[in-house]
Amino acid sequence: MAAAGFPIDYIEPVFRPPSEAHSLILPVTNGCSWNKCSFCEMYTQPQKRFRARDEAEVLEEIRRCGEQLIVQRVFLADGDALVLPTHRLLTILRAIREHLPEVTRVSSYCLPRNLRRKSVEELQELADAGLKMVYVGAESGDDEVLARVGKGETYESTLSALTKLGRAGITRSVMILNGLGGQQLSRQHADNSARLMNAAQPEYLSTLVVSFPTGLQRFRQDFADFEELDQQSLFIEVERLLQGLELRDTVFRSDHASNYLVLKGQLGADKPDLLAQVRRAIEQPQQAGLRQEWQRGL
Repeated sequence: MAAAGFPIDYIEPVFRPPSEAHSLILPVTNGCSWNKCSFCEMYTQPQKRFRARDEAEVLEEIRRCGEQLIVQRVFLADGDALVLPTHRLLTILRAIREHLPEVTRVSSYCLPRNLRRKSVEELQELADAGLKMVYVGAESGDDEVLARVGKGETYESTLSALTKLGRAGITRSVMILNGLGGQQLSRQHADNSARLMNAAQPEYLSTLVVSFPTGLQRFRQDFADFEELDQQSLFIEVERLLQGLELRDTVFRSDHASNYLVLKGQLGADKPDLLAQVRRAIEQPQQAGLRQEWQRGL
């Protein structure tokens, strides 16, 4: 719901990446077109049932924003704006350029599956029109983990999407979910996630801790024998992931509110220091500056 006088009509709740805190959130779809990941509760409310928003309504909101606001960044919501046909996205991006000329970056979430029908040339068109960055929830590079959590993707489908985006010149911010494989699949989750990142060489990589704010019942419908990792096991998994990463120029962040241990660095230059921080958290957690439970969240 729009605040009084605000030019955009939101359907709550609205989600965006932490780095888009100062961006104008512009919904071009409602909900998520896939919405079958058993670990994700973002778009499960009835009012968030997926639909593409009316194009004329979106364009009118962009026009009104141009009359009332000065913004430099725009985030296209909800869960996967790139499900829209390329011609519709181009219309939206061109309207942003016309009515919000101060905007220097447009970004969105991106499901790998939504790029299967988009060519590199189409993505280059979108980049030229202003789409500069996308956030890809890879979650894991391990096919067994991906299947167990209903992701609807594979190592190959995710790599294909990330490769297309890279070739089109769109900045890729990739997320891996720490703990998603549980105790049973932790090692292969870490190893194959590192293998995926090494093949894709994304510009940004982050890790979040898988969280279950309403409990594990929904998740265990797909992953019946899932056993959560304790804090130390989460750190051991991150250590294994970092050990396997061979990245040349990737900004690494593990600073989301779900994480116990905040990590920031450049990979590969800061790999030894990051590994040392994780090892300290494993061996001397009282001295590692960890977040307390009350400080964590989604």
